[in-house]
Amino acid sequence: MEFSLSRTEVSRFEYRSEAASTNDVLREHATADAAAWPDLSVVVTDNQTQGRGRLGRVWLAPTGKALAISVLIRPRTTTGETLPQHSLGWFPLLAGAAMTRAVRGVVEAGMQPVAGVKEAEDPRHEVTLKWPNDVLIDGYKVCGILCELLPDASGIIIGAGLNLSLDEHDLPTLTSTSLLLVTRSKPDPDAVLAAYLRELVTLYRVFLAAHGDALRSGLHTDVSALCGTLGSVVRVELPGDGDLIGTATAIDSGGRLTVINQTDGEERSVAAGDVTHLRY
Repeated sequence: MEFSLSRTEVSRFEYRSEAASTNDVLREHATADAAAWPDLSVVVTDNQTQGRGRLGRVWLAPTGKALAISVLIRPRTTTGETLPQHSLGWFPLLAGAAMTRAVRGVVEAGMQPVAGVKEAEDPRHEVTLKWPNDVLIDGYKVCGILCELLPDASGIIIGAGLNLSLDEHDLPTLTSTSLLLVTRSKPDPDAVLAAYLRELVTLYRVFLAAHGDALRSGLHTDVSALCGTLGSVVRVELPGDGDLIGTATAIDSGGRLTVINQTDGEERSVAAGDVTHLRY
């Protein structure tokens, strides 16, 4: 694949016909030769054989039907300073917001009419961000994101797995979907990837210009507006033991999810955990 559109969005772009894990490939190169792999370097494949998601989960997809995308960022402010440590937690949300916007654009543009169904009756699809870093279409997962710090802490790798053209028999779980299943048309991988990278770079540069301040940059507002978790009843599997069940009400200035515990009515801030949207 040439990915002619996507190449123009970033500083370095490498497509691989196969990779065990694009995050691992990018980490190895970025650590061994930092000068050759600058800020906004990208490795992409449509055949990832040993992909992984959050909490050590395996991420697999049939060859040619999904994209594994890894983006290296070396965040510095416009004056060359490193970002405050507390701002780094916003990068999974920043990437999730970028992917949500890109997928929303693809879904809106790619819907094909159904014979005998009037346009007004054709269902519209809701594309949202699930805190902290999944993208959902009508509640079904189309993309997951995994951010990893380089060993020397000189950068962050933002990994994303996006389901492009999986059919019903390819889906890894009953709660997954793909762009093909939603739009009823096969997406152009390059166009989808270019849209994601464009959104990511835009949000990233504004965030850097604001010295990693999510409120001042508008990232907090953007993420909150896209986040379908807010207002939902959720179960949060907390690190270690225990679950928290309650209503997600906000994302705080540090990117943490605010949940009102349904047991005692107390407000809790969640920095990490596996979130499930509950449907009663």
